[in-house]
Amino acid sequence: MSPTRGPTTGDNTGASTGDPTGSPAAPAPSTSAADKQEANSGTRPVSGSNTFDVAALDAYLHQHLAGYAGPLTVEQFKGGQSNPTYKLVTPGATYVMRAKPGPVAKLLPSAHAIEREFRVMAALAGSDVPVAQMHLLCSDEAVIGRAFYVMQYVDGRVLWDQTLPGMSKSERAAIYDEMNRVMAALHSVDVAAVGLADYGKPGNYFERQIGRWSKQYLASITDPIAEMDRLIAWLPGHIPPGARDAGLASIVHGDYRLDNLMFHPTEPRVLAVLDWELSTLGHPLADFSYHCMAWHIPAGGFRGIGGVDIAALGIPAEADYIARYCQRLNKALSQRMDASAVAALKLDPGALATDWNFYLAYNLFRIAAILQGIARRVVDGTAASAQAREAGASARPMAELAWQFAQRAGA
Repeated sequence: MSPTRGPTTGDNTGASTGDPTGSPAAPAPSTSAADKQEANSGTRPVSGSNTFDVAALDAYLHQHLAGYAGPLTVEQFKGGQSNPTYKLVTPGATYVMRAKPGPVAKLLPSAHAIEREFRVMAALAGSDVPVAQMHLLCSDEAVIGRAFYVMQYVDGRVLWDQTLPGMSKSERAAIYDEMNRVMAALHSVDVAAVGLADYGKPGNYFERQIGRWSKQYLASITDPIAEMDRLIAWLPGHIPPGARDAGLASIVHGDYRLDNLMFHPTEPRVLAVLDWELSTLGHPLADFSYHCMAWHIPAGGFRGIGGVDIAALGIPAEADYIARYCQRLNKALSQRMDASAVAALKLDPGALATDWNFYLAYNLFRIAAILQGIARRVVDGTAASAQAREAGASARPMAELAWQFAQRAGA
């Protein structure tokens, strides 16, 4: 269905953010994972700032989408702090539309990059990375007042609770292994071969990302956060050597986690990776360490499995998960790279463990900046869901946690 953590059944949150809180002193969530699953399941009538001229969209689709035939009915998937996502229903077909929350003039620079979402998913079609089929992209705001794209409606399920309640040990293990497989597949894609060599700058990824999110935070301040100022000063000068290695330019998703994957209705198989807004070319370890934060997040409303008896559930230990990822990625890369070049990348569990606290600090800083952007949109009136206010309020605790990890790394 849609790249907004939303399946065809509408389990859709839409915030291009993660909620990793890390292991130290995580703030208590106000709602449980089950509550969030319910709150973000299904669709609702389109209302407020998310309304648009349905007749204008219908006319545009008649002209530009092959096989389209109205009449058109539009519903909005619940959630969607970042880019609202709509279910387009006609008598003969169902589609998904992903749109910016407003005209470009009212949005933060580089935010809500739906054009990039469309491009990367179109490029990955036919690869080992499962994506929904892209139909069309419209950047002309004169049509419905904002840019949008239309894609395939995929029938599947999004799993909100990282502990996967109701599943057997073997079923949980299979789900986690599939997550691992798809991420390794993504990071092994030959970017030039799929036409994405210019999708981002391959070198200095961490420097560029720290700079980007520093600027985004500074552009969206509502109440100053001291820890963000400290992180902005500390992170650039403490990037580990392994994180500076430009030997591998991979596609990084930017928000890869369980509830950004749509699984087959009954099988442990990913049908589509969702929510590509933050994707670019960069260092795969930034992406992978973000994903692995689930092992450090307290179980509950922040999508974590920290403190859970994961062995009893059949969920792999983080060390085993990291080892399997490294094994898969090294094997895939060796098929198109010289063995010595693959070895030089040092994609092994021991090398990753040395700098893990930096990676966690970096990812929490990035999340805090994203959440602060949501807080700014709440103030400006362009936030796209009722959950946006709660998400925006999490910026400060995320920054505080990021600084704790930075201190563990020697800050």
